[in-house]
Amino acid sequence: MRGSSDRPGDIPKLVRPGGRFRYSRWDGTQVGFELDAFDVFAEINDDLLYHGDLNAALRRMLQSGFSDRNGDQLMGLREMLEKLRRRRIDRMEQYNLGGVYDDIAQELRDVVDLEREALDRLVSDADQSDDPRRQELTRQSVTEKHRQLDTLSPDLAGMVRDLQHYEFTSSEAQQRFDQLLGRLRQQIVQSYFNQMAGAMANVTPQDLQRMKDMLSELNQMLEQRRRGEEPDFEGFMRRFGDFFPESPRNLDELLEVMAQRMAAMQALLNSMTPEQRAQLQGLAEQLLEDMDLRWQVDQLGQNLRQMFPDLGWNRRYDFYGEDPLDFAEAAAMMRELSDIDQLENLLRGATNPGALAEVDLDRARELLGDEAAQSLERMSELTRMLEEAGLIENREGRFELTPRGIRRIGQNALADLFKKLSNDRLAKHELQRTGAGHEREYSTKPFEWGDPFNLHIERTVRNAIRRTGGGTPVRLTPDDFEVERTEHLVRTSTVLMLDLSLSMPMRDNFLPAKKVAMALHSLISMQYPRDYLAIVGFSEVARELKAEQLPEVSWDFVYGTNMQHAFSISRLLLARQSGTKQIIMITDGEPTAHITPSGDVFFNYPPVQETVDATLREVVRCTREGIRINTFMLDPTQHLRHFVEQLTRLNRGRAFFTTPETLGDYVLVDFIEQRRKLLRGRRVG
Repeated sequence: MRGSSDRPGDIPKLVRPGGRFRYSRWDGTQVGFELDAFDVFAEINDDLLYHGDLNAALRRMLQSGFSDRNGDQLMGLREMLEKLRRRRIDRMEQYNLGGVYDDIAQELRDVVDLEREALDRLVSDADQSDDPRRQELTRQSVTEKHRQLDTLSPDLAGMVRDLQHYEFTSSEAQQRFDQLLGRLRQQIVQSYFNQMAGAMANVTPQDLQRMKDMLSELNQMLEQRRRGEEPDFEGFMRRFGDFFPESPRNLDELLEVMAQRMAAMQALLNSMTPEQRAQLQGLAEQLLEDMDLRWQVDQLGQNLRQMFPDLGWNRRYDFYGEDPLDFAEAAAMMRELSDIDQLENLLRGATNPGALAEVDLDRARELLGDEAAQSLERMSELTRMLEEAGLIENREGRFELTPRGIRRIGQNALADLFKKLSNDRLAKHELQRTGAGHEREYSTKPFEWGDPFNLHIERTVRNAIRRTGGGTPVRLTPDDFEVERTEHLVRTSTVLMLDLSLSMPMRDNFLPAKKVAMALHSLISMQYPRDYLAIVGFSEVARELKAEQLPEVSWDFVYGTNMQHAFSISRLLLARQSGTKQIIMITDGEPTAHITPSGDVFFNYPPVQETVDATLREVVRCTREGIRINTFMLDPTQHLRHFVEQLTRLNRGRAFFTTPETLGDYVLVDFIEQRRKLLRGRRVG
């Protein structure tokens, strides 16, 4: 931005008016992001699993941005905020506000110089005449006028006031001065009211009177509102709507736009040196007083300050560049910086993607570029996409996961954990051989000795008719018998014990463990719907976790690893189930807590024998009830290894010493392999 030759121009409103969009004809060159709700969900999957907060996950995704399926990058809010910060700094490094004062002062000096030149020509013309009387009168008049010019007030406001009362000799100087006053009036009104001044481009007396009428009526409407009355906004807009190209829909929108512009003007004054500020304020007051607008503007400013106290009325900018700005350019620059601040505040305060729909994309494109504007537009649609896909829903201002969203998280976790494994290990576990069981296969076979007598009547009678050639009665023999096939049915009942103690996130073990829990739930729900899966979380104490709670489960900010309580709850849950029963425990610590006979929680680190013994007693109870315990240890310490060796000797389960990177492979592949063995080895009802 530094060194740019472009000057700041008029700046439109930042917030999208009325939620309107611009469309263009497809010409084959436009490229859009390839994005759908499931892509978005995959982006936040790990964040949601780790922190357990859907709304926070959406905010963090907005902050960092992400790529679509084609690798196109959506710019994150963090990068946009940095671009806004850089643009603000570049503007302040490039420009200075000295030109606001110097430009006006120089134009006034030019007017005075033109007048002095005209006076000198007047004396010269008189000297060339032969009329002594004319010469004397001319010199007296010119001397008086030079005295008036020599004693002009040094400040801008005073100089303007003195020249307004001065009788010009030079018609060119008079014209230049009148043009300067008209331009200054226009710029001052423009600086206060932005595009409102477009309705009075020439600042004629009629325009001034209409401006005063509009401000007076607007102040009256504010007074009516304070009294609890309903102002006639529609009538006001019929009379003065051409002052407001933003087409505000109600009085509040109109007032907010005006407050933003007046606050920008105040920021211009705040950013000047005390001398510059005094000069410009005096000039503005002089011209507004001259237009009989000062009281109306002051009244409106006071009202707007009270209504919008947080618009940054005390904001200032430190310009230290070399390019001077005239009055109009400085006012436009303040509006640009104000829009940068407004957009920055909007982006910082965006709690969910839907909040970005308030951004005026055209203005954001001017401030940040096409890529950022396109990213803002796409991100503003994300929550709508997720809601329409049935993955989230808005409940009292907060987004919550739907059952479909919960299932999708599990599917994403499952796909993420399995994507690096070979297809042969992931093939669906279909049983190739057939035999007796409980589920019909809707196919038949000739009866053999030992088969269940599930006689298929139609095929049996057909076999007899085919054998005898027809006729009645139909006589059956054992060779005619055909029975229904059945498939082997294996049912596994599993409790996943998930360590939620504080050590899990501290050692970066929490996310892999929770991802396994979600993936295992998804695997069983989709592929083994007859199986039973329960999840028990444990730290200082244990508790059962329902499937719908799992995505938002986080670690507990307490010390203690109470395996004994978790085994107890798991055993009670499995007691109500049938089939092969097992407990899968994922942990990174040894038992440091247990429930005492009195029902209190006992904690000690390092573990004491009392806790170890209480935990192993619960392991023995599980073993007696036919529950196999498989332990997956993350970052095992020597104490944990020793405890798990004792556990496996008592229970005859298995122990896996694994890492966060391979935990999913161990747990899920082992689950499938063990289930296949059950299918091959026995029939379980």
